[in-house]
Amino acid sequence: MSDSIEIISWNVNGIRAVGNKEALKWIDERQTDILCLQEIKASEEQIPDDLFDKKYLETTINSATKKGYSGTITWSTLQSDYKSSCQHVDTTAEGRIVETHYADIVLFNVYFPNGQKNEERLEHKMKFYDDFLVHCEKLREDGKSIIICGDVNTAHAEIDLSNPRANSKASGFLPLEREWINKLLKHGYVDTFRYVNGDEKEKYSWWSYRSGARDRNIGWRIDYFFISEDLCENLEDAFILDEIFGSDHCPVGIRITI
Repeated sequence: MSDSIEIISWNVNGIRAVGNKEALKWIDERQTDILCLQEIKASEEQIPDDLFDKKYLETTINSATKKGYSGTITWSTLQSDYKSSCQHVDTTAEGRIVETHYADIVLFNVYFPNGQKNEERLEHKMKFYDDFLVHCEKLREDGKSIIICGDVNTAHAEIDLSNPRANSKASGFLPLEREWINKLLKHGYVDTFRYVNGDEKEKYSWWSYRSGARDRNIGWRIDYFFISEDLCENLEDAFILDEIFGSDHCPVGIRITI
């Protein structure tokens, strides 16, 4: 394959709520080839069938065992060769990963755990991070190229959130969480937004619902596209669609030749 495609990722914080707001209708105005959503909070039969008119060739759903919680879905105009929910990484069956293979490229749509609840959940988050990277590295050893998108639930650097000092001891910006992103980059993965846009400031993908944070752009960049470095020459663009509403997150995306 050698086609230029657009891939968009969005944590919708409830796909039924987004459907009620008609907040995915913009898909019909874009040429989005692959759409990856996280935190759908729905089983397959609960997903609205009128989110958008665009017809995708393939829909892959990974719902959490717990009702109304987590979950991921990937729509694609491309036919995948293989799909997985990575149960050896998502060991608690929270529907956090859709893995799809397109020839030698593996796309991961991931809703990484949040570590804010307590120390146990933080430990779970860090183990998920480590197990996921091991899985990606095994695929690379097999000659695969990797695209990772989704809600990573960590801001990497001080430039990636409005108030780094005030949040230095909060999960989502803890040193050990940020160090995992450093580790990912050292293993040869690339933060596509920074690769394309450099040190552009005040570009975020999540805002608290409290205190008019989004209106004041008091946010965090916790939604990412990472690619294995061999795909950098294929990367055409990386962007944040912060003009799109409907969730406490906004969509992020890339255009890439595969």
